Amino acid sequence: MSVLQSVNSPEDLKKLTACELERYCYEAREFLINTVSETGGHLASNLGVVELTCALHYVFNCPTDKLVWDVGHQAYVHKMITGRRDYFSSLRSLGGLAGFPKTTESECDCFNTGHSSTAISAALGIARARDLNGEDFNVISIIGDGALTGGMAFEALADAGQSKNRMIVIVNDDEMSISKNVGGISNHLSNLRTGTTYNRIRTKIKKLVENAPVLKKVAHKLHDSFKYSMVPNTIFEALGFRYIGPIDGHNLSQLIKIFERVKTLDGNIVIHVKTVKGKGYQPAEDEPEAYHGVSKPSGGPTYSSALGKVLLEAAENDNRIVAVSASMQAGTGIEEFAKKYPDRFFDAGIAEGHAATLTAGMASCGFIPVFPVYSSFLQRAYDQVLHDICLQNLHVVLCVDRAGLVGEDGETHHGAYDISYLKHMPNMTILAPSCIAELYRMFDYALYTLTGPVAIRYPKGPQKLDILYHTPLEYGKGELLISGKDVLIVASGNTVPVAFEVSDILTRRNIASSIIDLRFASPIDEELILSNLEDKKLVVMIEDNVDKGGISEDVVKVLYESGIRIPFLQLGLGCTPISHGTVDDLRTAYGLSAEKMAEKIMYKLLKFRP
Repeated sequence: MSVLQSVNSPEDLKKLTACELERYCYEAREFLINTVSETGGHLASNLGVVELTCALHYVFNCPTDKLVWDVGHQAYVHKMITGRRDYFSSLRSLGGLAGFPKTTESECDCFNTGHSSTAISAALGIARARDLNGEDFNVISIIGDGALTGGMAFEALADAGQSKNRMIVIVNDDEMSISKNVGGISNHLSNLRTGTTYNRIRTKIKKLVENAPVLKKVAHKLHDSFKYSMVPNTIFEALGFRYIGPIDGHNLSQLIKIFERVKTLDGNIVIHVKTVKGKGYQPAEDEPEAYHGVSKPSGGPTYSSALGKVLLEAAENDNRIVAVSASMQAGTGIEEFAKKYPDRFFDAGIAEGHAATLTAGMASCGFIPVFPVYSSFLQRAYDQVLHDICLQNLHVVLCVDRAGLVGEDGETHHGAYDISYLKHMPNMTILAPSCIAELYRMFDYALYTLTGPVAIRYPKGPQKLDILYHTPLEYGKGELLISGKDVLIVASGNTVPVAFEVSDILTRRNIASSIIDLRFASPIDEELILSNLEDKKLVVMIEDNVDKGGISEDVVKVLYESGIRIPFLQLGLGCTPISHGTVDDLRTAYGLSAEKMAEKIMYKLLKFRP
């Protein structure tokens, strides 16, 4: 039996010899490469933390000791060690293993994660609860250097550094988040990594103390003097942490030795671990950004790549256009813009709130900032979008990527809330293209016709259907795409192709339907809806947003205020978190496939038949 197969719990790992541990790391990498290549998932980030994860489980006692993984996309080896290796064939599929830590999966997952820069805050909360309960266990936060570009991480460091609640923060420094890291913290860590003179002097001082213990006090003062002169203002120690590192994150014996030593120390400690993203798989080492997340081919141009193309074309003719990213230029399709116009591209790091206010500042000076950002990540900038962009009515174009269901990354990544949290903001216009050709038109409209804040929301992946429109864009106006006597289907954005599928099914059942594409998710075309109600037996709203706060509420309001009493059916994403799985599987499971929707419509028609 292989070493990998012999380990089904942290206790099994602790029984391995030093040679067997090294073998386990090798086999774990092979397992990840083979499995994730089939299932899709986060590959490079997990390959980079194999030794680190093994050392953590070898030294600490999970689940008694608590491991809090920031984001959690790098916790695959943790899942393997804690008894879930045999379930990896179901990774990120409906009902299968989640791509992030889940407390419902294992008692070794102490906190659900999925977004960046939260682990230190959560770990501090657990440490304070431990101390209030009079318990004794270790709390370890594992955070990447990319996540340290997020302000929340520094808020937590500042709080934890002045507290007496003992915890350990491991900074996994691979010089990458999803895209290349940026900003002052990245430069600071680089200085710490490359401070060879400081590390050489530190080693000499250590040997001096070992040979002459009476010089210990003098040596410590000498060490501090050199530390603050050779490594200026080590940020972690300035915040109140004891700093250890940098350490080779692939030297298993050294990691184990360090962890054994620090788990008995008092005070708060930062361990700076240097790793290689994609370690052990040459393609991932060479292109860690490309192998950060491995997906199955989607086929055809995606909305993200289309946005990148139209942004590049617009920027060629207008020097006022600038682009801002929250460390997601690859995922949002704007890599080429960043390369061609480096002076007009600004990566704010994983700091969506800062990025939003940054765009507001630039817009206030006459520039036209374009901020492509995932729907679920834009949630983290709610306050800044409201206060700094919308209340000042500044012309910022938010390109809301991954709107609606995104699939395998699950509940923390579905773009299920953006209509609800954007449409009530003052001065905000929300556009929703139903195909890539419409995205091109809407982007130009957002740049040069609209003057205030505007969001263009579009889904992950390629378009489903190329919709033909006969009318140009006009503010707040939709279009009637097909006309039928029985049912009025109102749709928006990515749900328009689904509406056509539903209509086809109804037609085969001798039920004729009209389809309206609102084009604007806010404001909606009230006049168009009201003018197409004659003889209709049912009004249906299909939207890829949670039920509360979505477009359906606006449609119902229109009907009610007009005194019209026609049965209404809302077909949205519900109000409970949606699991991970392919988009098609999720639509079927949650009653959102065209077949399931058609069944609900037919049932509703029978129920209200006069």
